[in-house]
Amino acid sequence: MATTVSDRPGYGQLLRTPGAWTFLLPGFAARQPFAMLTISIVLLVQHTTGSYGSAGAVAAVSGVSMALFAPQTGRLADRFGQRAVLLPGVLVHAASVGVLTALALAHAPMWALFLAAVPTGASIPQVGPMVRARWAARLGAAPGRAASPLMTTAAAFESVTDEFTFVIGPVIATALCTGVHPAAGLVAEGVLTLVGGIVFAAQRGTQPAPQDAATSAAPHRSALSVPGVRVLAITFLGIGSVFGGMQVALTAFSEEIGRPGVNGVLYGVFAAGNMLAGIACGAIAWKSGPRRRLIIGYLALTVTASGLWAVHSVVLLAGLGLLVGLCIAPALISGYTLVDALVPASARTEAFTWLTGAVALGQAAAVTVAGQLADAHGASTGFLVPLGGTLLALATLLTLRSRLAPRAEGRTVARGIGHREQVTVD
Repeated sequence: MATTVSDRPGYGQLLRTPGAWTFLLPGFAARQPFAMLTISIVLLVQHTTGSYGSAGAVAAVSGVSMALFAPQTGRLADRFGQRAVLLPGVLVHAASVGVLTALALAHAPMWALFLAAVPTGASIPQVGPMVRARWAARLGAAPGRAASPLMTTAAAFESVTDEFTFVIGPVIATALCTGVHPAAGLVAEGVLTLVGGIVFAAQRGTQPAPQDAATSAAPHRSALSVPGVRVLAITFLGIGSVFGGMQVALTAFSEEIGRPGVNGVLYGVFAAGNMLAGIACGAIAWKSGPRRRLIIGYLALTVTASGLWAVHSVVLLAGLGLLVGLCIAPALISGYTLVDALVPASARTEAFTWLTGAVALGQAAAVTVAGQLADAHGASTGFLVPLGGTLLALATLLTLRSRLAPRAEGRTVARGIGHREQVTVD
């Protein structure tokens, strides 16, 4: 049952939600490795093969695998409970990371690395969507009651948490790979995933009720059957292209100028901008709806990304990267906020994983393309990938924005659940 809170959308009130800290702290630890995985794969495989294109391709296979399997993980978590899905998942992931690391160090052929990357990506624990589903279970709409105004604050808080992990995750992974051993980043990722995932799974009191317990008679339909979720998934591909393109292009840029250690700093500045914008978004009592904020945020993201390829100075690139980061959080937060108005409670985890999977898929494609461009034409061309991805996603969003309207009252949607109150979006 959702917790009753006042109408002031503040972080203090959000964090006083009963039971919140029991899943926030272990959830933060469990999602930290996700920010380390891609860059750790890129740095290890580039070290063993000497090619950013090959490194990006292996990381891309992992990302595509995650994008394909993450929604199924979310659907199973909705149906059987998060703990039942998370525990076996972290065990498989830790083992897969170990195999991938061993193969890379043994200079195994590329097909073997691709093969090992599949279960590595498929088993990435979907802790972020699970935490968001726990917030929604406590703050979301219930029969006869509208969703808490703290839902937007919770979405912003989760974006800030995600981006904080992306501030420190790549920096930690880069430091381990360059200062300790090329495989140290992947090893640390596997260990943190295993330990953090087990501790998070132990917090059974705050996980949403499994669907079978609450709606056992409802037909099992995917959250992707909701048109708005499909539009958001396509839109989030563009955000993934920014993350993936920036990771590879910044790494190649740092190598090109002979200062590989600056890579983590540049990416950290980019992610810090995202985090700062997320903090601001959660502290503001917005008068405009999330759909409008999503469009405005994406327009700003596209404009700022358009100048990355032309910058060749570390200071200027850091400044522009900061601006790009500032534009990501409003788009992410608005998209996640829309989920509560579009999707029934019994399919929220799956819906969140579709969005997370879309980011991973966009990141995987961007890592591959940016790696190939950087190898063939220099680091600067890798920055064209975020621009291309955001342009395509923005065009889709503007064309299909009407599908982001909330579900009509009484309409049967994903998983056969309807009869939700209509929520004003714009």
